[in-house]
Amino acid sequence: MMLRYALKTVRARKAGFLGAFLALMCAAALITACGTLLDTGLRGTIRTERYAAAPVVVSGDQYVHRTTVKHKHGKTKVKHKAKPIAERAWIPERLRGRLAHTPGVARVVPELTFLAQPLTPAGTDGRTAYGHAWESAALTPYRLTTGSAPRTAGDLVVDNDLAARARLRPGDRLTVQSTRAPRSYRITGIATPATAVRHQTSLFFTATEARRLAAHPGRVTAFGVLPEKGADPEHVRQAVEKTLHGTTARVSTGDARGPVEFLDAAAARTRLVSMGGAMGGTSLLVAVLVVVGTFALTVQQRRRELALLRAIAATPGQIRRLLGREALIVGAAAGTTGALLGLPLGAWLHSRFVALGAVPATLEHTVSVFPPFAALAATLLGAWAAARIASRRVARIRPAEALAEARAERTRPAWGRIAAGLLLLAGGVVLVVLLTSLRTEPASTPVTFLAVVVLSTSVALLGPLLVRAAALLLAGPLRLTGHSGRLATANLRGNAARMASVVTPLTLLIGMTCTVLFVQSTLGDAARTQAREGVRADWVVAAQGPGVPGEAAQRLRARHDTVTEVVRTTVRIGLDKYSAQGVTPAGLTRTWDPDVTAGSLGRLAPGTVAVSELAADQHHLKPGSTLKLTLGDGTPATLTVAAVYARGLGFGDLTFAHDLVARHVDNPLASSVLVTTTRTQRELMTTLREFPGVEILSPAAADGLQAERQQANAEVNYLAMGLVLAFTAIAVVNTLAMSVAERVREFALLRLAGATRRQVLRMLRTEVLSVLFLATSLGSGIALAVLTAFGLGMTGRAAPSVTPLLYVTVVGIAGLLALVASAVPGRAALRVRAVTVATAQE
Repeated sequence: MMLRYALKTVRARKAGFLGAFLALMCAAALITACGTLLDTGLRGTIRTERYAAAPVVVSGDQYVHRTTVKHKHGKTKVKHKAKPIAERAWIPERLRGRLAHTPGVARVVPELTFLAQPLTPAGTDGRTAYGHAWESAALTPYRLTTGSAPRTAGDLVVDNDLAARARLRPGDRLTVQSTRAPRSYRITGIATPATAVRHQTSLFFTATEARRLAAHPGRVTAFGVLPEKGADPEHVRQAVEKTLHGTTARVSTGDARGPVEFLDAAAARTRLVSMGGAMGGTSLLVAVLVVVGTFALTVQQRRRELALLRAIAATPGQIRRLLGREALIVGAAAGTTGALLGLPLGAWLHSRFVALGAVPATLEHTVSVFPPFAALAATLLGAWAAARIASRRVARIRPAEALAEARAERTRPAWGRIAAGLLLLAGGVVLVVLLTSLRTEPASTPVTFLAVVVLSTSVALLGPLLVRAAALLLAGPLRLTGHSGRLATANLRGNAARMASVVTPLTLLIGMTCTVLFVQSTLGDAARTQAREGVRADWVVAAQGPGVPGEAAQRLRARHDTVTEVVRTTVRIGLDKYSAQGVTPAGLTRTWDPDVTAGSLGRLAPGTVAVSELAADQHHLKPGSTLKLTLGDGTPATLTVAAVYARGLGFGDLTFAHDLVARHVDNPLASSVLVTTTRTQRELMTTLREFPGVEILSPAAADGLQAERQQANAEVNYLAMGLVLAFTAIAVVNTLAMSVAERVREFALLRLAGATRRQVLRMLRTEVLSVLFLATSLGSGIALAVLTAFGLGMTGRAAPSVTPLLYVTVVGIAGLLALVASAVPGRAALRVRAVTVATAQE
């Protein structure tokens, strides 16, 4: 009975439920899109290319492990955690002999993978270029289609894709930038893979030259294990695992070989899970806030109908069930539509992340039924809960009170709503205070956006009071605008709940947008300021390619310049990840000043480390302390703290001697070289003319280049939160359109009382501008409080970096949305003759 009545109501009031349908549909699409990213991070396929012909692959352990044992109440709990390392873990070459004697193994092929960038005008079409020893070509396999295998250190075999793109033939010469100085090689052959290789370019050297360039003596990247003919690969895998028992080597088969080959894709899984979870969580919170507000407005528009139902003996339970079933009907239709739309939206989002470099193309987008079903379930639950929340008062009060409130809003405050709003306001303040003590980006970022949502929710609950306060504050200025201003003031006071439903999404839009835009600039500008103040060098040597070779730095030192090579990496202290760098200790204080607060950089050596104040505080370190950590390739190290410095945001939290870091990274080339000299830029360029792609920059130019890189990285975060902001913008338009559309009768009565169409539209515009002023004040205040707390915790400065023009643009777009969303339905409502509307049956 109740379901049938709910269906009839939905059919009869399609226009009334359209706003709720749109809000729920957008929420379902957003949740589905975020869910597909999360699903890709958890289950996305990384297909192998180089190891296609090797059923079993042996590689290093790419994780740092920690096992804790707790004894409590006579029970022992063992907990194991693992975190990925940043660089490739290498394994001893001597394991080849043990593997070769394993039952079922026909051949063991050692693999060396290292940086090898061909310097051609055609480039590699976005593919990463790797160097290998020719003997490992059998792992794909690559077969020579032209020419011969490399025999001397100056020989090279290239793959067919590079040869076609750069128009290379055997006998041509090709300059390659690897881990040493660029070198010209003679192409002896062109090889074609037996299976498709789409994501990398392969260059093959002799085994001796490959070992020299790999720069890991006695170690290899991996072993490809080829089983004997007829042997079961699974049995071979088990035998290999038994052989390697007691070592850190890992054995992979099937799809597990892909993450061994593409380490960046394996790392992107964790990043995508984190990104998808953060986006999904924020989207869900925003969706709940928007949907509850939309249903509250829908119920408010139907208060006369619901009051009449109460008057003819409908029980509170029946009203709640009616609204709940209506919500489920609308939620099912909107959730299904939104979930289907969310699948292509998720694919587009993944493709944009790939284009921006946040996710490698080797991590394939995964589509399954779980995200759409989860979105549909969340939509149904959200719609039902929103309807229950919105119907609490109309179902609880007496029928006579319901009829009275159907004509005019109640003037007495709803104390439960106010209490909940104040409680959330206090919770938001607590989050803001907590934010001032968070000093790492992974910890502060989720709290930042949670604080915005919580404070915006408190605005939603306290909205009627805030609107009445704004009406009181703006009464004087609005009175000066004439009759339209006085009418707008009366509407703000008399219809505070309706106006508050518009204030909430506008506040959320402005607050969230400002936070997303300026949290990146606040952190980036602080880091660049520290880096700019800490560079004492006269010139900065940078490279357009993979880095500056060590031979270039040696060439400069030969001319008596003070040279500091900088190599970047990431290390772990325990399971905590820290950005780090390796610098040349000799003459360091002449090129670099990290603002040392304890100890001395003069003690920096291969056995010591300098740490930032953040790392020192977190691990209770001081000069002379012993620090145990794991280097980028998983090598454990025990070092002595030489100094503590303040500019960790600009230079990383740990600083090592250059030679220590260079031995444990995939790319040992310097990301930059700091030079203090009396020579000119032209003289330095002359010295380095043999190194292609190297350029000499002033510190200011290098700072500008760093700003461009930060902007590129920020675009990923803008895209991640852009969908949430787009959803909020749609909610603003949707809510305003619903709010204005219900006022057809009010506008008709005003026109019958003598108001012209222009006066009614001016009144409506004045109301919207008043609401926009309130929402801008609240949204800006929320963003300012959150950004100030974020800046204080992350940078130590209570001064967020805000671009005035960008802020004005945000407010201007929000205002334009509000004006258009109110003007269009307002003009449509005024097209109907006033007498026709006034005499029509409600």
